[in-house]
Amino acid sequence: MSIIELKGVTKEYGQGHTLVQALKPTDFQLEAGQFVAIIGPSGSGKTTFLTLLGHLQTPSKGQILLHGKDTFQLKEKERAALRFNDFGFILQASNLIPFLKIEDQFQLIDRLSKKERTELDSLIELLDLKGTLKQYPKELSGGERQRAAIARALYNSPDIILADEPTASLDTERAKRVVHLLKEVTQKFHKSVVMITHDTRLLDEVDKVYEMQDGVLTQVR
Repeated sequence: MSIIELKGVTKEYGQGHTLVQALKPTDFQLEAGQFVAIIGPSGSGKTTFLTLLGHLQTPSKGQILLHGKDTFQLKEKERAALRFNDFGFILQASNLIPFLKIEDQFQLIDRLSKKERTELDSLIELLDLKGTLKQYPKELSGGERQRAAIARALYNSPDIILADEPTASLDTERAKRVVHLLKEVTQKFHKSVVMITHDTRLLDEVDKVYEMQDGVLTQVR
């Protein structure tokens, strides 16, 4: 059964002669424990798709079903709780809070969330972060920051991890390590991962590959 499903979802900006259809009618299903990659050129609609999937934007048309429920029938407060509890976000710049040490990034989630969280020690071990906990993000390498961002995204035990170009600032070797870690996440914690990437060399470990072109999403593998 799909953990999340898009049915005929579109996203439009502007109106009249300025109307832009950033995402054309799209159907998409994501299974539990699945690792999916979205490729395509800049400006093709990949990030729009990811923000819709993560409930950061509202679709112009169509339905998004999470665990079979149409989430845009919910009140905004309910959708905000859903974003916090059901989704983990990993961005290009790691989106860590710069003035908090790595261990404090996790303690902040402790204060904000009432949900049972993934065991922190397991994440620290899996992502090799033990030596970074007392450091600030600026003191870490690019690879360490991304691993810390993955750990923080997982700590609240979301069902779905959305990663927007998580390897953009890394060299090929470190990028492959990050993708391998995301694959381990799907296997060890049974999470679902959707990753946007422009680097086709990183696709060996994903289960499915989709390509976005001019707002049209097509499965290519």
